[in-house]
Amino acid sequence: MHGVTVSSLITKMKLRNATPELDTEKTVLTHPEVNRPALQLAGFFDHFDHERIQIVGTVERAYVSTLTQERKMEVYERLLSSKIPCLVYCRGMDPDEDILTLANYYDVPVLVSEQSTSDFMAESIRWLKVQLAPCISIHGVLVDVFGEGVLIMGESGIGKSEAALELIKRGHRLVTDDVVEIRKVSDETLIGSSPDITKHFIELRGIGIIDVKTLYGVESVKNTQQIDMVIKLEDWDKDREYDRLGLEDQYTEFLGNQVVCHSIPIRPGRNLAIIVESAAVNYRQKKMGYNAAQELYNRVQANLNKRSD
Repeated sequence: MHGVTVSSLITKMKLRNATPELDTEKTVLTHPEVNRPALQLAGFFDHFDHERIQIVGTVERAYVSTLTQERKMEVYERLLSSKIPCLVYCRGMDPDEDILTLANYYDVPVLVSEQSTSDFMAESIRWLKVQLAPCISIHGVLVDVFGEGVLIMGESGIGKSEAALELIKRGHRLVTDDVVEIRKVSDETLIGSSPDITKHFIELRGIGIIDVKTLYGVESVKNTQQIDMVIKLEDWDKDREYDRLGLEDQYTEFLGNQVVCHSIPIRPGRNLAIIVESAAVNYRQKKMGYNAAQELYNRVQANLNKRSD
């Protein structure tokens, strides 16, 4: 499983490192959840998930202050020796010298946040869930069209990048070309992004690599985008029956999540950018409760009923 370094957590959450002599770059977080070690400080270590960030709030600090020095050192040692990734004190509370001494001995970073305990927990869980989400890489182009994330797929050379460039010229935003990194951040949400090495670049056969951000400005690119629909480009097959009404949505699956999918046959003279725009707007309209195909079906049925009367 991939992980996030404690250094990244410090930077993201604006934490103060109370153990600066420890190397936070080598300590890796692999679990998106956090834990408040209230029961552990009371001596109960059954079912203790030591892989989580351990967070000390006002309640934990108040409880420790009631312990004798001997008992306090005992629970501190047991907590820090269990190979926790880091210990975070919230509300700007300074850790005492005893725990800092043991933290340096057991190589456990001790950090301080100015946020309230609840706020820090919520934000760190949200951020870690994104960073540690299951991730796959696929071949395609991801574009933000009218706020909808459209993933364009198809064989190499079929025109995905050209369609994306035309969309960019029409005011839409590129997320990534060629390689799309997809993260499952929830059972309903897939987030697409670009590998750092190809970010904001598009490859056009016969021309080469172009930098979209430099050519069209910062408003033409975006770092991440939720994937709302997939458009698969394929060569026109005159013997195949294509969906001409769209009464029933077709789906494709990534990481166990279902995404609406349209197969678009490619033929000379078809303006792909217009088709993608129309698909995005139609998808948005369906989300708002209006289905043009269903409306046409209802009209046809009403007309047939009139004739039968």
